[in-house]
Amino acid sequence: MDYPSKVLSKAVEEISGLPGIGRKSALRLALHLLRQPASQGISLGTSIQNLVTEIKYCKECHNFSDSEICDICNDHKRNDELLCIVEDVRDVMAIENTGKYKGKYLVLGGKISPMEGIGPSQLRIGSIEKKLMSNTIKELIFALSATMEGDTTAYYIYKKFKTQQVKFSSIARGIAVGDELEYADEISLGRSITNRTAYNESE
Repeated sequence: MDYPSKVLSKAVEEISGLPGIGRKSALRLALHLLRQPASQGISLGTSIQNLVTEIKYCKECHNFSDSEICDICNDHKRNDELLCIVEDVRDVMAIENTGKYKGKYLVLGGKISPMEGIGPSQLRIGSIEKKLMSNTIKELIFALSATMEGDTTAYYIYKKFKTQQVKFSSIARGIAVGDELEYADEISLGRSITNRTAYNESE
């Protein structure tokens, strides 16, 4: 498609690089912005710039944060004895939206997947060990997706740390097999956290 402006063409090219947005949708979005007050487009651009330059990873749990330590890890009202193991920051958001969990988190940054070339060394499993060395953690909660990769990751962590003086549990299978946590409805996910069960290696 020919564009009347190189600036417009570049904007469409950049917008269409986002997931799920084709060139036609990108053009509609670009034209929409041009119809709005200039301040709105500038505000959007500033927000995106801040997103990529100012967002940090929490040093404690690897969640997104505006500071070195995120608000959850800084919250002294949270239960330091519970550590919920999740794959992705989106899983933290999903669980927090249920309002049913008051412990801390650790974001692995993915799950073991030989097909995708992802092994244990590429995940933040070492951070779990550091947490356990503090002797504060009493329970590790696996809140991983109900997939083969999620189960493999939970099993690996269990085998690695099963000699530690810590309880292992897993969210109840109210989440259907094959489901990702971020797509679960809040009620089902909340019940799965509340009704978590003891983890055993036969799962």
